[in-house]
Amino acid sequence: MERRKFFIASAGAIGAAQMLSPISLFAGGLAAAQSPSAITPSAGPIAPDDVRYWNIVRTQFPLTTERIYLNTGGLGASPYAVIDAVKAKMDELEKTCETGHNEQILKEIKTEGAALLGCDADELAFTRNTTEGINIIAHGVRLERGDEVILTTHEHVGNAMTWVGLQKNDGIVIKRFEPSIVSAQANIDSLTKLITPRTKLISIPHIVTTTGLILPVKEIAAIARAKNIFFLVDGAQSGGMLHVNLHDIGCDAYATSGHKWLMGPKETGLLYVRAAMLDTVRPRFIGAYSANIFDIDKGELTPHSSAQRYEYGTVSVPLRAGLGAAFKFIRTIGIDNIANHDLALATTLFDGLRTIKGVGVLSSENPAMRSAMITINHAACDNMALQEHLTKFNLRTRIVNEGGMAALRLSLHCYNSFDDVARILEAVRSVGA
Repeated sequence: MERRKFFIASAGAIGAAQMLSPISLFAGGLAAAQSPSAITPSAGPIAPDDVRYWNIVRTQFPLTTERIYLNTGGLGASPYAVIDAVKAKMDELEKTCETGHNEQILKEIKTEGAALLGCDADELAFTRNTTEGINIIAHGVRLERGDEVILTTHEHVGNAMTWVGLQKNDGIVIKRFEPSIVSAQANIDSLTKLITPRTKLISIPHIVTTTGLILPVKEIAAIARAKNIFFLVDGAQSGGMLHVNLHDIGCDAYATSGHKWLMGPKETGLLYVRAAMLDTVRPRFIGAYSANIFDIDKGELTPHSSAQRYEYGTVSVPLRAGLGAAFKFIRTIGIDNIANHDLALATTLFDGLRTIKGVGVLSSENPAMRSAMITINHAACDNMALQEHLTKFNLRTRIVNEGGMAALRLSLHCYNSFDDVARILEAVRSVGA
């Protein structure tokens, strides 16, 4: 029987006495949980260990229960609400073979995204992924031969390769620092020591892809602003995992993917460009929808007044509708509730792993610097063998080779549970047994 239909049938037998509390995610209790359209905003904070609540959240995903999914840092699962939104919009548009381009609808989706990320809708551009957002900045900021860009030594290829390409093609200079998992101040100091009069741009992750380390981006933004250095944050791992307020952080740009922690459709993303920086970042790819004024006879072209200037040509409106549904799904649960849940799971996993002989936990001991991604290695085997062993327990993990590491990363999101953490610990304890 189809999972959602089974859930309806089972819920009817539970009885009114076991319906959810007033702070429940779903109006109407368990019977409504099968239908994403029935989700209503929660009325207050949800405890990370409210098993009943988070189990109902789990039913919103078609993600198989036979395998525990632990790779949201690479690719996030989408709930029915997102999948259905994409399908419905595609079905609607294909009946008349129209693009569905509608400025009002697209602005509404950006408004939802802006509320989640703490910025203005006009500061957001739709992209395909974080990598595209980083490329828009890299090729839009006026960098010259010899100009310096600061990165970490633990960059995801999407950030690293972009700048290596500019180094090879345009002669920029890349400088890097090793991120410390011990001290936020050490990271600020290491970065600051690299700054020279030729430093034009800093591009670092909000959350480091290798260890889940949270970098002090707000403090770095203040340093960059004071020295007139453009500051781009790779937000692939923070958007949808943490409460993000871009205006509070103070960065000049932030790129994130819809397909990770935001749980949106694949090949979706957002680029934030601070309003004051829109004229600093030139649109290098231009087409329909990029401009406010365009006249080929007069040779006139005035970029769109918002970050829409970085968008061009025919796009997939169904995918954008799905991204909007993802924003609403997160708003319904509450980003703070998701963040608290994810970090509670990660803390339990972190603490448990540290008691297992032979396990090296490579994520920060400092809770303020640790995210929902925990990275480990094992003295008894290499990372590939460790992953193969965990696969026998139906655990989907991700090998980490960036930054010269040979480790394994475990990502925990709203569709994971404390039972999942217990299964991970059981599997790791059995290594070599």
